[in-house]
Amino acid sequence: MMNATRRPLRAGAAKVDITPADLTGLTNLWKRPFEGVHDPIFLRALVVDNGINTAAIVAADLVEFGDTSSVRDRIAKAVGIPANHIIITASHDHNAPRVGVVTLGATAHEGGPATAAYTEMVYDQIIEVVRQAKAALQPARVGIGTGTADVNVNRDEYTKEGWKIGFNPEGSSEKTVWVCKFETISGEPIAILMNYAVHSVVLGPENRLLTGDLAGAAERFVEQYYQDKIVALWTLGPAGDQNPKYMDWDTTFGKGDREPGYPLMDALGQIVGEEVVRVASQIEHMTSETRIEADERVVSCPARIPTRDLQREGLKFQRVDSLNIHLGLVLINHIALTAVSGEVATRIYHHLKKDSPFANTILITLANDRVGYIVDDASYDIPTFESTNTPLQRGYAETAIVHGLVEMISQ
Repeated sequence: MMNATRRPLRAGAAKVDITPADLTGLTNLWKRPFEGVHDPIFLRALVVDNGINTAAIVAADLVEFGDTSSVRDRIAKAVGIPANHIIITASHDHNAPRVGVVTLGATAHEGGPATAAYTEMVYDQIIEVVRQAKAALQPARVGIGTGTADVNVNRDEYTKEGWKIGFNPEGSSEKTVWVCKFETISGEPIAILMNYAVHSVVLGPENRLLTGDLAGAAERFVEQYYQDKIVALWTLGPAGDQNPKYMDWDTTFGKGDREPGYPLMDALGQIVGEEVVRVASQIEHMTSETRIEADERVVSCPARIPTRDLQREGLKFQRVDSLNIHLGLVLINHIALTAVSGEVATRIYHHLKKDSPFANTILITLANDRVGYIVDDASYDIPTFESTNTPLQRGYAETAIVHGLVEMISQ
């Protein structure tokens, strides 16, 4: 049974650089080789502990991970945090490498020939950043707040040629900016965990410089605002159907490529970052007595062959009968940090929020694996990019995710 006793909170955070020293063989999501570095990419870790339970969240400026079970097992052995108490998530930055092997049956992009070596380096650094964060544990207090940012837009647009990735301001969109703030008992900053639903794709396939894109720009802004005395972790919300409102390539408006959009990337990241800072400054209720619980559940869903031409999309795909979805939970008092191993569409999150017993329910996606797009059951009737790409049969994933996470929280 879960122990509901509240004990003094300790929190620690750390950040390590994972910018590749050698870009040879590494590519962006669209298989374009990197020719240089525009801005460095990082791993950021937050560890929380109350003397009963310890949990960790690792946020990476990367496209995505394969199944992280093996590296979480390594963390458990090396650092002493249970594997099912660890959430490892990627920002889904399309102009950074991917890490890990594509899970069989998942619709995901393979890395380049150097991915295996880069993966091992990143895994080693994940263990190191969690070790550093745990070593930095100190008495702390935590608070939560929300704001909004009009940086994302539903990307499923109906045109005379049919459904395409475009610009649909009338479509479902989750614009909440979640801010979970950790500070010392005296009020000095330790970490901010932010959550927002948008693809980090301000820069498109023709960009050849490695970058953290929008998510990296938001993290950088928040950390610089606090004079680098804080670790700012970007976690990706239900962004399966959400793109930036403005991008430097032709997906949104069809006007052709522009010059590399780094100023636009920084501007959009700053908008989210400004809202994070504003919300953080207004969080009044901070508590140092916490109940911490964490767990993982793996649910199996029947698989299908996606109806979209995956080979044309450059996606690796192998037929399987079923796919495992990793559900994760880190509960800090009445803050429920939930996690799903796929690109979850907005409506599934709205379903989760409606059914969750906690108002402060945050959804972290692309966590501990990437099976592909996960859409709500009703969306299978519409041939959008997400619904035609999902490797999961209709009628299973939405229920498995919502009921599974709600049950984990309610226990």
